[in-house]
Amino acid sequence: MGSTGIGPFERFIETLRLLYPLMHTHLECERVTDVGLLYHWKGENPALAKTPVVLMAHFDVAPVVNPDAWTHPPFSGMIADDRVWGRGAFDDKGCLVAICEAVESLLTRGFTPERDIYLCFGGNEETRGDAAATMAETLRDRGIRPYLVLDEGGAVVDAPLPKVNAQAAMVGVGEKGVMTIKLTCEGHPGQIFAPSRRTPIARIGGAVARVTSRTFPARLPSAVPAMIAALAPHASGSARPLYSMLARVPFTAAQFFARLGGHAASLAATTVAPTQIEAGTTSDHLPTNASAILNVRIAVGRTVDSTLSLIKRRIADPGVTITIIDSSNPCAESPIDNPQFAAIRAAVDASYPGVVTAPYVMSAATDSRHFADFADAVYRFSPLKLSSEQRPTIHGPDEWVDLDSLHRGQVFQEHLLRSTAG
Repeated sequence: MGSTGIGPFERFIETLRLLYPLMHTHLECERVTDVGLLYHWKGENPALAKTPVVLMAHFDVAPVVNPDAWTHPPFSGMIADDRVWGRGAFDDKGCLVAICEAVESLLTRGFTPERDIYLCFGGNEETRGDAAATMAETLRDRGIRPYLVLDEGGAVVDAPLPKVNAQAAMVGVGEKGVMTIKLTCEGHPGQIFAPSRRTPIARIGGAVARVTSRTFPARLPSAVPAMIAALAPHASGSARPLYSMLARVPFTAAQFFARLGGHAASLAATTVAPTQIEAGTTSDHLPTNASAILNVRIAVGRTVDSTLSLIKRRIADPGVTITIIDSSNPCAESPIDNPQFAAIRAAVDASYPGVVTAPYVMSAATDSRHFADFADAVYRFSPLKLSSEQRPTIHGPDEWVDLDSLHRGQVFQEHLLRSTAG
């Protein structure tokens, strides 16, 4: 926003009006903050007005660092090879368009919901802005307690676990907390020819080295054993009985996933990633201060305070100052044995026949976290296919989504709206 101004956002909002005339005729649209769009589709049953379905998406995108690295211009929306190419094609304009296409299609066929429906489209999710938070607060202040909230999240993926030979719709039933902390050390490093034993750089380096994901004990949220149980029948060879056993013994499963590393380990514990480090300006002077930034993804069941306490004990250096830059607690898990999750599974069956629906806990943060305190059924699922080839393009060069996936996303949203609000 600082570099582009509000202009591109306003043009996008105007484009929505042109593309979806029925949606803008039949739904009320309220601007909440500069970049929040809150659409209200009134249902016929007044008794259901306070328990609506809430569908969420965001229309801001991650920056493009190097346009020359793209095969097609990053903001062209080029359609080639049965794909839409461009920044935001998957994250998250693809989901937003699937929602709008579904609403426009239902209106074209004369559909009127029984239950109220809200569409919450934010324009500053990537910068952790306040559009979605303000929309959630607005609804809460009006006495609304959503029946269902669905935001971006997991997708339809291949081989969700090693040796699992099936496509799976990964539905986030909770999400980890996020904490960004800064480690700072100031001191007298000595002379370049006679450095002290513990220079600021050495102390910060030691602190970063000590704070790893092993700082935190492995413990699975309840969604993960349920995920393993759903995927175990589709595993091959010896993996099938192994997964069946792990689904019944969460403690053993937690240790197993922690040892696998990568995405699997992130399911089992809090993770820590150093993202920035700063010290010194020349090669022949010892700096008097050094700092590092750590990004922490807090496991469900823990809090910002308890996580910070563990980090302090692990660093165990009074010369290193720890400052929280921003933070949010994890979101509690939503149930998987309720009508709302069953409706999501049925919508997956309608749009992606043969795909297994499995719950999990997201490591990324979504705008839906702002609803977690007053809605009991909050889920995170992008009804789009995400291949291993495609995954690095999200926030990277050559982001794309295929046309078939967009169509299936529309089918998913239509089926979900009919079953939950129809």
